[in-house]
Amino acid sequence: MPESLPTAAPLATRAGAFTIHILTASGAAFALVAAMLATLSEWSAMFFVLGLALIVDAIDGPLARRFNVVELLPRWSGEGLDYVVDFVTYVFVPAFAVAASGLMPDGFAIPAGVLIVITGALYFADRTMKLDGNYFRGFPALWNAAAFYLFLLRPPGWIALAIVVILAGLTFAPIRFLHPVRVTQWRVITMPLLALWAVLAAIAVWTGLEPGRMVTLPLCLIAVYFFLAGYLQRVI
Repeated sequence: MPESLPTAAPLATRAGAFTIHILTASGAAFALVAAMLATLSEWSAMFFVLGLALIVDAIDGPLARRFNVVELLPRWSGEGLDYVVDFVTYVFVPAFAVAASGLMPDGFAIPAGVLIVITGALYFADRTMKLDGNYFRGFPALWNAAAFYLFLLRPPGWIALAIVVILAGLTFAPIRFLHPVRVTQWRVITMPLLALWAVLAAIAVWTGLEPGRMVTLPLCLIAVYFFLAGYLQRVI
């Protein structure tokens, strides 16, 4: 006998699955609010809202897999939606903040922002961005984190510009970057450090990005770990 076609899931089940897509899309709303705060130079509030978007990004994928959203809602591409939201929260808003904040030398603010959005857009279009073992190829356009550290440390303008240029170049480098959650090899070390980073970053935002050395130093050391752990594994 021929196999019977699968029965469509109940409307309530599909509606529940769609709420996960709405959750993912809410990241774009957070991006809009963050951009509005950036226009007012409310940098701490901007990073707080970007942090909320980061939380959404951390939980929507596991929820989508748990409730089988791909099969329940084949019309909607969760991956495509995720890329759209990630671009505005990880790249576009941070690029605007870097360009509008006065961190760059005179005459280089707009070029720095343009460099960030162009390299970030190209990265999201790279079909080889994800590697075996759940590593990323190159610097994975984490400009929200890069901008956070630039605002936290406020280095001289030329150093800040050099950091932007180097990170933009590393976007295309044939090196691995650690995924903080999915790389199982490093999870015993990575997950506690990620939790500590979240607490320290929250303190930094709460204190107006002036938390003092006791917070800033461990934040920088954790950043060094995440930055180098994948790179030191193997050159691709």
